[in-house]
Amino acid sequence: MNKFLSILLAATVTLVVPVAGLVTATPAFAALPSFDFTELVEKTSPAVVNIRTTEKISVNQDGNADEEMQELFKRFFGIPMPQQGPGGAAPTPRKRVPAKPAPGATEEEVPRGVGSGFIVSQDGYVLTNAHVVDGADEVYVKLTDKREFKAKVIGIDKRTDVAVVKIEGTKLPWLAIGDSDKIKAGEWVIAIGSPFDLDNSVSAGIVSAKSRDTGDFLNLIQTDVAVNPGNSGGPLINMRGEVVGINSQIYSRSGGFMGISFAVPIDEAMRVVDQLRSTGKVSRSRIGIKLSEVPKDVAESFGLSKGQGAFISMVEPGLPADKAGIVAGDIVLEFNGQPVTKWTELSRIVANTKPGTKSAVTLWSKGKTRTVTLVTGEMEQDKPTKTAKEKEAEVESNLLGLNVINLTDDQKRDLKVTAGVIVDNVDGSAARAGLQPGDLITQLNNNDIKDVKQFNALVAKLDPKKVAVVLVRRGDSSQFVPLRPTPAN
Repeated sequence: MNKFLSILLAATVTLVVPVAGLVTATPAFAALPSFDFTELVEKTSPAVVNIRTTEKISVNQDGNADEEMQELFKRFFGIPMPQQGPGGAAPTPRKRVPAKPAPGATEEEVPRGVGSGFIVSQDGYVLTNAHVVDGADEVYVKLTDKREFKAKVIGIDKRTDVAVVKIEGTKLPWLAIGDSDKIKAGEWVIAIGSPFDLDNSVSAGIVSAKSRDTGDFLNLIQTDVAVNPGNSGGPLINMRGEVVGINSQIYSRSGGFMGISFAVPIDEAMRVVDQLRSTGKVSRSRIGIKLSEVPKDVAESFGLSKGQGAFISMVEPGLPADKAGIVAGDIVLEFNGQPVTKWTELSRIVANTKPGTKSAVTLWSKGKTRTVTLVTGEMEQDKPTKTAKEKEAEVESNLLGLNVINLTDDQKRDLKVTAGVIVDNVDGSAARAGLQPGDLITQLNNNDIKDVKQFNALVAKLDPKKVAVVLVRRGDSSQFVPLRPTPAN
């Protein structure tokens, strides 16, 4: 048995299999791979970079945390008290750097996160994931030759998790872009990145499946290549040394690799990159409909031969679909000549259409087909996550250290409320009391809160010498929380 295993691993031309004392020659799999990726790695790894991001904070020198308020919030909402540092001492409280730092505050640039990326042009354009750089104050790119550059973020697209940053350097290595449409399940690929901040780590595997329907605006490539935290934004490379994907996600119940990872197809990524490089944003179309699957039994009852197309569950008033006469209950079969075989495809087809495009939509409606024409509208742009500086600038003059936003209609419905504001960022008194982004504030000093404008007006009139009380809801629980107003420096 040991002899059999050694022959198999060596991939010889024939296998010698003992059968009842006889030796029989059996044809081997001549195409077994050599498992030697050294030349491929030597060729491609210089263009793979480590990306680290930082944020700027200041150390609060006064240490005047309101411990009684923290303990109250802890008991009610289950928030743990601050972790203790070495020797049992509590760490120095920190807060965001204000636009005008308080006297005596020490400014620090601290690590925020680590990811990967790869250079795609000699003039220094680098691709990575949006979640690697979004919201960072500073972005640094380090090459394998130990050169490090401060990078400029050119553009971020959260919907596809693609970002472009730019570095200024000479003699920069770069990777060739492949064709992700041509990859096949079973072919070998490698990933290079910085898992757990271990620069230029290489892992290998095969493409497990193409076109996994896991993303809203693109299908992803599934592989069994080991990808861990820090690999995000690194390249998925085929055996010709071409990038076929950007490693982006893993399926995990533990937070670590469990045999399934996903990459953004490079063809789709480059469409996004082209727009980010030219305009800094990505324009997508929308027509104002909500979709769901067409089950086979429902399709048959409608007179369709199979469960195809996208079922329209809702049409938004006044938007292109409504203006074209599309109604809830219609089934979209084609959009601009592209068949809709699965309902999830339609959102991507529409989104990839240039806004303002005159488009033909083929529908199955009341037992027969009909075609309508509409002009696509433009989808609202994603708002980049604010940096620490930007968030602090919004709350520095707020006596309570609270930056709030209005509730959306969906949030009002989900929370079963008609008014209130959502905490977007906290600092000062609010941070010390334990408030968190996502908390719902419904009252301030017994005044029902309607919206952001009213809340900010009430805060501006607070007496700094008196404690203010806010009614905070987190989950299904509500609690009155006292806050001590702190005048702006």
